Amino acid sequence: MSPRLSDLAGLPAGVAVPSYDRAAHGIGILHLGLGAFHRAHQAVYTDDALAAAGGDWRIMGANLRSHDIPDALNAQNGLFTVLERGETDRARIIGAHGPAIGGDPAAILRAATDPAIRILSLSLSEKAYGIDRAAMDIDEAHPAVARDLSQPQAPQGLLGLIVTALSARRAAGVAPFTVLSCDNLPDNGPLLGAGVMGFARRTDPDLARWIEAEVAFPATMVDRITPATTDRTLADIEALTGRHDPAGVETEPFRQWVIEDHFPQGRPAWEAGGAEFVRDVGPYEAMKLRMLNGSHSLMAYAGQLMGLELVRDAVGDADLSALVRRHMAAAAATLPRGAGLDSDSYGRALMARFANPGIAHRTLQIAMDGTEKLPQRWFAPAAELLSTGGDARRFALATAIWLAWLCRMQQAGTRPDDPRADALMARLHDAGMDAARLPIAVLSLPGLAPAALVESQIFTGAVTRALTTIFRDGIRRAITSGD
Repeated sequence: MSPRLSDLAGLPAGVAVPSYDRAAHGIGILHLGLGAFHRAHQAVYTDDALAAAGGDWRIMGANLRSHDIPDALNAQNGLFTVLERGETDRARIIGAHGPAIGGDPAAILRAATDPAIRILSLSLSEKAYGIDRAAMDIDEAHPAVARDLSQPQAPQGLLGLIVTALSARRAAGVAPFTVLSCDNLPDNGPLLGAGVMGFARRTDPDLARWIEAEVAFPATMVDRITPATTDRTLADIEALTGRHDPAGVETEPFRQWVIEDHFPQGRPAWEAGGAEFVRDVGPYEAMKLRMLNGSHSLMAYAGQLMGLELVRDAVGDADLSALVRRHMAAAAATLPRGAGLDSDSYGRALMARFANPGIAHRTLQIAMDGTEKLPQRWFAPAAELLSTGGDARRFALATAIWLAWLCRMQQAGTRPDDPRADALMARLHDAGMDAARLPIAVLSLPGLAPAALVESQIFTGAVTRALTTIFRDGIRRAITSGD
């Protein structure tokens, strides 16, 4: 095995390294959630910003529970490798990170109260937020929220940590940090702000009013396909760099970050890496969620039913590729007009990205957490189309494919990786393999689909017809039937 990545000395000439003096730049960002996406996205933009404009904007990373990646980063002085998969693989060492914290809420809280921290960013899953999107308030039944409401002096969950840190900063006369969600969620800034203020209202109403007046929660749109790191990822990194790097990550060459420009305490020059600062993130967010993420989910469930393990295999199937293009067109029809979006060019670029032979993005990975993802990706645009007399059949077919995938899992004695797996499996059991009962049984789960969609005989009827075809004739017949 090659030596561990711990410094920049002796790396091959083809490996990109930080062009700035890391020691000359202090920590200004505390980031929660050291998953592969953050390391391939925000950390790269911050590396570019430091190289272009400097500033005390290096990142202290933290995981709320696990410590594997924090431990790996600490053993490597915060350095790690980003492997870009394209026609030619390229390795880049990222220097934007400093010390990392793993599974120590008290240490995270201490870091969050440090006046040097001017941005608290996060990339977690929506289920970690503990927020009821429909109510735009906290979910008091969420385990972390319930626990922190009962013991606010020693928080362990996201909302409790943020509120307690802001309270401490207010008491000490320290300006609040900007709270920046880097998660793939619609209205992620307002959503997170609503959760933080909802938690504060339960514990300190005066603090809640101060947060509402003083704390910024910018909205963002993030995009970079980042498969899970595998043994091959690490082996290819080692071959290119001559270093063993357990914190390495692989990704595609493309990246995009659209950010609402509202940072009262300043920010890095992320535009140096290509970030776009705008007044309204909404149109970009809608295009990405509905065209990219919606198509990703469709390929994930259809690909699983067709035995296609990877996204590149799914887009390489002529029938499935044609289905994805039709779905993208339907999604594009729901986008806001007059926002300057070029959905045709975006769709063509997406198909090229999906087909990237260097990216081994597993359909099963994308299929997880369907009840968290599909409301924004499929059900909201379908309801919008129906409300204007539009054609929502593409979304009905996608819904039928998801239901068929769930049924296959149930028949195989397995369960989806989904926070509402128990409820899904119970409703599937009650409905049996009845294509007429399944759509309403599942879509009527509280908070899953708009009531107008569940009550629409046009939509549920289209789901039933597509599901009947899948059960009777198979998935390929369903996606080529023209319905």
